[in-house]
Amino acid sequence: MKKGCITVVLLAVILAAVLVFAGPRLWEAGMKFLYPQSYSELVEREAAEFHLDPDLIYAVIKTESGFDPQARSRADAQGLMQLTQETFEWIGSLYPPENGGGNVFDPGDNIHCGCALLRLLLDQYGSVDVALAAYNAGMGNVSGWLESGDYSHDGETLHTIPYPETDAYVKKVQQALKIYQKLYP
Repeated sequence: MKKGCITVVLLAVILAAVLVFAGPRLWEAGMKFLYPQSYSELVEREAAEFHLDPDLIYAVIKTESGFDPQARSRADAQGLMQLTQETFEWIGSLYPPENGGGNVFDPGDNIHCGCALLRLLLDQYGSVDVALAAYNAGMGNVSGWLESGDYSHDGETLHTIPYPETDAYVKKVQQALKIYQKLYP
């Protein structure tokens, strides 16, 4: 066997051994890189204040902004939890941020108001999926869908979400939530 072939075979054996023994740890490290718990102090504080699952907050932030505090959407939603200025000001008037700030791009203010909105939606609709649909499409749309037999059989849950973007959003947040729950038990 030639020297080059021996080197390739040896490298393949070493790589296989690394994957066998370190594979799960490498996979977990890679997943934690893709699904971080950034802003953990803020998330944990606001989760406690609004009685929310921190993993749900991380999943929303991951889906909404990818943890970019300066993110801005086509619809002009802003910050980590992607709130429009109008929604941010409205929810901030009901649940003022502790520091009295009102900056949608400030991580503390944004997470506080995003969590307040999530709590309000969960209380209003009683279901994570319906609350997430309202977070994305607005309460007026979701309330209308719940009243329609085309989208809801019971007026409380949605069997169909008519906006493809909102349907995909709810599924994406739910998938991220499952990943967070598995990665950070």
